[in-house]
Amino acid sequence: MDKTPSRQTIEISHLQLRAIQAPIAACLIKEFAKTVGFEKALEVATVAIQSDALTAGKRMAEKLGSNTMNDLARLVREVWSKDAAMTIEFLVESKQSLHFNVTRCKYAELYQKLGILELGYCLSCSRDDPFVKGFNSQIQLVRTQTIMQGAAYCDFRFRML
Repeated sequence: MDKTPSRQTIEISHLQLRAIQAPIAACLIKEFAKTVGFEKALEVATVAIQSDALTAGKRMAEKLGSNTMNDLARLVREVWSKDAAMTIEFLVESKQSLHFNVTRCKYAELYQKLGILELGYCLSCSRDDPFVKGFNSQIQLVRTQTIMQGAAYCDFRFRML
């Protein structure tokens, strides 16, 4: 009989993960800001977060064993939007393009509730482009606005290069 303790993997949504990460990240950014200034602290945090996102994109492609535009669409629906984290209006979905608008963002609502909305873009939105580059370097994201930055909706436009 195997006496090794069993390991259970607990799956949490991205929204839950950000809710766990945000308070400590905000605390660190604010403390660093006292020494180097808010803009520099935010810049350094953004670089670190984007590096993590690039690695996460690579890991996700490896986990899926595929990194097509269809796979990205699936990730948007099943991972990024899990727990109704985003309300999405899909506009174009093909092998070459994925266009959608986010009309409600619970990530922004979370940061607002935590009183750190000014850090929200750094903590969440800045992850999107490097994640996609890690997932598939041939997919380009163009986004001109986000709810996090005060727009009515986020405009995600992915295209295959």
